[in-house]
Amino acid sequence: MLGLMGIFCFVFFHGNDFYHYHPMTDLLYTEKDLVTSLKDYIRAEESKLEQVKTWAQKLDVLSATATQDPEGFLGHPVNAFKLMKRLNTEWGELESLVLKDMSDGFISNLTIQRQHFPNDDDQTGAAKALMRLQDTYRLDTQTISTGELPGTNTDVTMSPMTVEDCFELGKIAYSDADYYHTELWMEQALKQLDGGEESTVDMVTILDYLSYSIYQQGELERALDYTKRLLKLDSAHQRANGNLKYFEYQLAKQKKVEAEEGLKEKEEREREKREVSEKKGRPADYLPERRKYEQLCRGEGIKMTPRRQSRMFCRYSDNNRHPLYVLGPVKQEDEWDRPRIIRYHDILSNSEIEKVKELAKPRLRRATISNPITGVLETAHYRISKSAWLTAYEDPVVDKINQRIEDITGLNVKTAEELQVANYGVGGQYEPHFDFGRKDEPDAFKELGTGNRIATWLIYVSISALYMSIKQFAVSRSLSYAVFWYNLFASGEGDYSTRHAACPVLVGNKWVSNKWIHERGQEFRRRCTLDESD
Repeated sequence: MLGLMGIFCFVFFHGNDFYHYHPMTDLLYTEKDLVTSLKDYIRAEESKLEQVKTWAQKLDVLSATATQDPEGFLGHPVNAFKLMKRLNTEWGELESLVLKDMSDGFISNLTIQRQHFPNDDDQTGAAKALMRLQDTYRLDTQTISTGELPGTNTDVTMSPMTVEDCFELGKIAYSDADYYHTELWMEQALKQLDGGEESTVDMVTILDYLSYSIYQQGELERALDYTKRLLKLDSAHQRANGNLKYFEYQLAKQKKVEAEEGLKEKEEREREKREVSEKKGRPADYLPERRKYEQLCRGEGIKMTPRRQSRMFCRYSDNNRHPLYVLGPVKQEDEWDRPRIIRYHDILSNSEIEKVKELAKPRLRRATISNPITGVLETAHYRISKSAWLTAYEDPVVDKINQRIEDITGLNVKTAEELQVANYGVGGQYEPHFDFGRKDEPDAFKELGTGNRIATWLIYVSISALYMSIKQFAVSRSLSYAVFWYNLFASGEGDYSTRHAACPVLVGNKWVSNKWIHERGQEFRRRCTLDESD
């Protein structure tokens, strides 16, 4: 964790709405059940066809023999009887067999399971999560398409993205007028098609999207080249023929202006081109903070000076000789100095981690934020995770964790919010934010009646996750650890250097648990002072 211009990030390279551990694993088992049902249906159809085939083969031999001497064959009374029986009864039975629908069981199962299927919004969300990871971690489309992402487990089977998959991503971006990602994914689809991959998507359609998305980004010459390539495949393509004339006209007009302009105008035009190129791919709401946030997520944060680093220590803390920690002190590490962030190692045991996750899983819901104007909890596009709230009375483990937080921090947790457990799936994130209510948010926590959020306690409970700190040093694979910081100065004023974020999960999923501690009850535990440096 580290502040770069006032932001510090929590980065998870291992870990939207369906992009979370619990529902996604359920979907895997749902699909497995459907495959089993589909195989049963196929076996039933094959059995039916085998019966029809056997019957056809038997009659083929019989009719071939009978038609060689029809009168002699029918002169035998048994043959005459059996012909009557076959035509009157057996062909009717065959008709019933052929018309019998063997798909009832499969269709019934599919109908039941479909209510749990993701919808169009979920698919779009998953696509946007991929594009968010692509931008944040500067991944090229080839890397994503092949699945060779940084930190992936080589033992995990991953099927590469098909032309159809890349095309679908491009279409979703196109529907949002995101021509930058449309171009990237249509080019990847075209590359795989040129490489010989078979696809139901034709090259003409891909080139149509590609040329238009490139034109929308102001690159006339490239748009023209792709349009010409399209027309070589389909010379009668109406829209491409219209675009060809328009692009050629605009390009000629542009070249004429360039030929007539002076040195100063040329320099200005080149400067504008560079600006457009630098901004390429950035959303309309892209702010300088977003760039810093993405830099931190990639591990490109600023480093401490040796002098500052020399004042950072690791220690065993008994929290002012607290009876519980005199003989068994906690492992404490200075994580950062401004704002002061403390890391506590080995905070939860394996069994406690599993119990917390067990309690949280059934009630995970899309995480909410407090509306800064109304104070009402609501979902937000910049916080993509699922969370659950655990109360102290529902399980001894929760009560034990709450007490541990109080013992270690020395703060009263009776007025704190309940223990929150959050699960971030692939692409799950929480963009830069403050935990405390600012002056322009007077009603942020009015309903709680316990004052502002004075401090944050955040526990990482992912067992097998690899964490990379923004400070660009390796973080130990400890079972679980927590970080703690004050959101407010001792004066009660907000500390704006505590702005922080959760970076998008690149692979897997992550679990965290947090406790927001409020002002009420801390009057004699953290005394008020007007000195903000305290």
